[in-house]
Amino acid sequence: MSEIKPDKKDIEDNKVIAALGYVSIICFVPLFLKKDSKFAQFHAKQGLILFIMELLGFLPLIGWVLFVIAVLFAIWGIKSTLEGKYWKMPILGDFADKLNI
Repeated sequence: MSEIKPDKKDIEDNKVIAALGYVSIICFVPLFLKKDSKFAQFHAKQGLILFIMELLGFLPLIGWVLFVIAVLFAIWGIKSTLEGKYWKMPILGDFADKLNI
């Protein structure tokens, strides 16, 4: 991940919508409505990765584990956005960085 310079106005204006990016299918709201916000896009892309993991939760055993991990990361992500932080998820954040939406 290239170093992101925090834009305090962007962060303050988009904390709540960025947090919505971690709430399941609602991750599409900031992805499409806040294209000009680096903060919202950063978190929404991570939320999209977690949403995909949640969909795999329907698979027995491994899916359940992935679902629990996704929920825990989502809670951590929501907390970080509301604190105004860029938080990159371990391992999964690299996949989110590669998304070009």
